[in-house]
Amino acid sequence: MTSTTSQQELYGYLEDRFACAQACTECARLCALGASVFDPEGTVELERVRRTGIMCAEVCDATCRALTDENVQDEAGLRVQLEWCRTICLQCAQAFDTRPGAEKSAAACRACAAACTEFMAALG
Repeated sequence: MTSTTSQQELYGYLEDRFACAQACTECARLCALGASVFDPEGTVELERVRRTGIMCAEVCDATCRALTDENVQDEAGLRVQLEWCRTICLQCAQAFDTRPGAEKSAAACRACAAACTEFMAALG
């Protein structure tokens, strides 16, 4: 492997990591906004969707912090965090699919799940 190849791989890795962190941030923002419009005194189904959105926002926020912390070098731990984020995002997207007006939040969840998957692939 040449130094150019390894440098290109490093740039690709950093780009994927940054793209994943951005997707997590956007997903967290939209999930928090989406969850805030649901009345906590509403139906059991609305409460489930609201709680799922809040949990997704929290997991995405934690994942973004892990991705942007330069001191985090534990690949196994990062993989667990990314897989957790991906799973929660997909669950949240499904929950938001049931609610009219939550299409942007559901799309952000799916984009974040895809970014997590792509970054895990970049980890090798």
